Amino acid sequence: MRLRLGELVRALLQRAPIASGDLARAHEVRLGELVGVSLHDARTDPASAIALSGQAQGLFDAPDERRVVVVEHAEALRDYAVIAGFPREAGLVLVSVERLAAGRARRAGRARTGAATANAAANTLVDAVESAGGTIERLERIAPVDVARWIEARASLHAAKLGTDAVAALASAVGSDTERIEQEVKKLGAYAAGATVTAADVRALVSGAIEADVFELTQAVVRQDARVAIGTLERLLADGNAPQQILALLLWQFRVLLFATAMKTNADGERMAKAIRSTPGAIARATAFARRVSRADIVRAYEAIYATDQVIKTGRADSDLAALTLCVLDLCHVANADLRDMLLVEPPKR
Repeated sequence: MRLRLGELVRALLQRAPIASGDLARAHEVRLGELVGVSLHDARTDPASAIALSGQAQGLFDAPDERRVVVVEHAEALRDYAVIAGFPREAGLVLVSVERLAAGRARRAGRARTGAATANAAANTLVDAVESAGGTIERLERIAPVDVARWIEARASLHAAKLGTDAVAALASAVGSDTERIEQEVKKLGAYAAGATVTAADVRALVSGAIEADVFELTQAVVRQDARVAIGTLERLLADGNAPQQILALLLWQFRVLLFATAMKTNADGERMAKAIRSTPGAIARATAFARRVSRADIVRAYEAIYATDQVIKTGRADSDLAALTLCVLDLCHVANADLRDMLLVEPPKR
């Protein structure tokens, strides 16, 4: 949305076509640096101030200079008359991060003629924009399958070299958060100073990268691939992650997986993400693997992780590493790796 807003405002100022290009390769436009742009927030600025920005002519402005007014959080706008009465020689861009109610034409399933729409009362923000002859654009989150392409495009734009493994690690860590991708790509590029960024660099510098590795561990466990699971576990431990930290993240991943099993629509994903303080992207990533497990499998995983936690805390295992390794093998359904029986044994006296 940030990139599209800059692209759109610049096109309006230059009286150029407003059709969107490839946003993944678009340069970010700083609105504050553009002459002729006024910024408003509908939560705090009255409609009269927005209207005045569209009418005002600066002392040194050229008579034919185009003016563009950008109104953020437009869902808070209540006086729709400012839209209908906005000067035709100026551009008005309304930005909302909320999902807005559809206009009458969409609700009726057909387009209205210009005259009929203009004469009808505007009940919603979308109605008001359509009545004034405006255009509605809806920008959705980038799909999980497009995240890697987006990262590669932004890295190319910022002259950062990311290896294939680094792209995959970054995609798993940040998901479809394009603003976070922008920040992390710039940071990794500055750190590498012309060298190729590796997955190890991503794990060291990007917050959340360890969660991506634990998600890889969870995937291997769900597939019951003990070889890949143990290899991933050894890599996590070699990177300096504590067994208890890995165990806690493994529990978190199964919690996300539990919620993903109940996900039916994207709206469900957003509600679930808020409920467990996760992200819709994390829920969506887990959905593909949620089909392979039942609620009983997840309950069994909870029991195994709880048993491992208790075995470690009470010193029943020879070492924390041994207990965690047995837990991973147990989750992969390897026989004789169940730690639950150890909870029935008295803890050693040391």
